[in-house]
Amino acid sequence: MTFRMKTPFGFLDFFAGSGLVTEGMKGRFQAVWANDVCALKAKVYGANHSREHFHLGSIEDVRGSNLPRATLAWASFPCQDLSLAGKMLGIGASRSGLVWQWLRVLNEMPEMPPILVAENVIGLVSAKGGEHYRALHNALTARGYMVGAMVLNAALWVPQSRPRVFVIAVRKGADMEGLTSPEPNWLHPPSICSATSGLNDFVWWKMPLPPPRRSNLCDLIDFETPCDEEEKALKNVALIPRRHLQKLLNEKRHLKVAPGYRRTRSGNQVLELRFDGLAGCLRTPEGGSSRQYVVIPREDRIDTRLLTVREAARLMGAPDDYSLPGANDKHSLEGGYNEGYKAMGDAVAVPVAHYLSENLLAPLAARMSCGKEIQAA
Repeated sequence: MTFRMKTPFGFLDFFAGSGLVTEGMKGRFQAVWANDVCALKAKVYGANHSREHFHLGSIEDVRGSNLPRATLAWASFPCQDLSLAGKMLGIGASRSGLVWQWLRVLNEMPEMPPILVAENVIGLVSAKGGEHYRALHNALTARGYMVGAMVLNAALWVPQSRPRVFVIAVRKGADMEGLTSPEPNWLHPPSICSATSGLNDFVWWKMPLPPPRRSNLCDLIDFETPCDEEEKALKNVALIPRRHLQKLLNEKRHLKVAPGYRRTRSGNQVLELRFDGLAGCLRTPEGGSSRQYVVIPREDRIDTRLLTVREAARLMGAPDDYSLPGANDKHSLEGGYNEGYKAMGDAVAVPVAHYLSENLLAPLAARMSCGKEIQAA
C-alpha cells in the first residue's frame, strides 16, 4: 500500500551518529530528538539536519521524563562487544551494554513509543548461540511488545556488503495484518531462526523483496581522484596475495576497480581484494587495516589509493550534498579524512532505513494513529 503523509511521525534517534537514519526516514518519520556522545558526529548531524533537537552527551545522562512524545524510538546501539572485529564481550559489556540504558530511558518516559527499532551487527544473533538476542527480546516482551528480528544487507541497495540485524518491536495489540508471515521468509537467515527458536511473542515480519540493485562499485568511484605515488603503490601491490593479483591481471580488461582491506594472515600483512562488484563492509578508521583501499588496474600499471570520504558516503547511500569532514568538495566540513571516514563507517545505510520506514514502520504507525497523521493514497 502507498501512503501519503500529512505530517511525518515523530521519532527519537538514539545513538544517532552522523544522521543517516534521520536521512533515510525523511518523509515518513521526523526526528524530534536525537543524541550521540561523539562531538564529531554531532557536528555532522547538525550540518545536515536540525541542531535544535540534538543532545550531545552520554545516554547514561539522558532522562526519559525530559524527552518528547514520539511514535518510534530507534537505537543503533554500539556494536564493539558484539562484532567479530572486537573482543565479543557480549551485550552486557560496557559498549554494547548501553542498549540497557536505552531501555532505562524508555521506561522513564510518560508514554513509551509504540514502535521500537534496535540495530546491530550479525553477532547479536549469531554469538553464543543467540543468547544476546534472546536477552534483548525478553526485555522487550517484558515491556509489553511483540518482537521480530530480521537481517537486511545494504548490498541490496548499494554496492557494499553490510549485513545488519534489525529488531522491530511493536506494542501488543497493534494491527499487524499483512505485515507478518506464519513462517520465516527471505528476511530470516538460519542465524535468526536459530537464535529465536522457542521464543514467546516472536514475529516473522514480512516485506517485499526490493528490485535488483542497479549500481556496482565502479559506478561510485571517482576515477580522476589522484592515486598513491609509484613507490607506495608498488608496496601495496606487493601485499596482494598471488591468486588475487593473478585474477586482477587476468580480468583487467573488464574489471575497472577492486576494493581491498589490509589483513594479517599467518603473521603476515596482506591486501585482500574482492571481485564481486561490492565494497567490503565500511568500518571506523582506527588503525590502517580498518580503511578500505581501491585497486585500479591500468594498461601499464596498477594504481592504489584509499577510498575517499565521498565514495564512502555513496556506499552508505548518502547524497552527494551530504556535508562531511574531509569530503574535499563544496559540501566539506572542517576536519580531515579520518573524521569523514569515521562519520560514514559507523552508521546505517540510508536506503535500508528508508526501505524499513516505507514498507513496515510507516504502515504500522499509520494503523496506530487511526488515520490522524497519515492517509492511504
